[in-house]
Amino acid sequence: MLIKQAVMSTRATAAMAVIFAAGLTATPIGTVRAAEEGSHVEGSGFSLFETESIHGFDEKKVAKDPVCDPSIHPKITKVEPDIVKPGDHVVIKGENFGTKECLQSVSFSAPGGEKVRFKYVNESKIEATVPNIKSGMTFIHVVSGGGSAQSKGILVQAK
Repeated sequence: MLIKQAVMSTRATAAMAVIFAAGLTATPIGTVRAAEEGSHVEGSGFSLFETESIHGFDEKKVAKDPVCDPSIHPKITKVEPDIVKPGDHVVIKGENFGTKECLQSVSFSAPGGEKVRFKYVNESKIEATVPNIKSGMTFIHVVSGGGSAQSKGILVQAK
C-alpha cells in the first residue's frame, strides 16, 4: 500500500511539473496583439484605445486631478418623483456619489438613445432631466469613480 501511494505521488508531481512548465511558456494574447501591424503601444503617444497617453510628469496636472476612491461604491436610495414623463426633472438621492469630478454619468435603462442632462448637487444628490425615452418601467444608473449604482424601477409615462 505504501509503495502504491509513493508511485501515485510521483506521477502527480510529474503531471503538475508539466502543467506548470506549460503555463510559464504561454504567451499572453495581449502581447501578440500589441505587436500586430497598425496597433499603437502604450508610451508611443496613443494607447490601444486611441486615447492620448501621458507624456512625462506634470505636477500641476496631478494636483488638479480628482482623487476618486474606487473602494467607496455609490448607492441610490431614492428617486423623486417615481412617476415621470420625458422632460421632467428627477432628484436622485443616495450615498457616495463622490465629487463633481468623479461623477461620470447618469443614464436611464429605457431605449431612447438621448444623452441625459444632469447636475451634480453634492455627494448624496443629483438632479437629472428625463430624456425622450420609451414609456414604461425604467431604472436610473449612476456611474462614479467608485463604480455604478442602479435605482429601483420608476415609471415613465407617455409625453
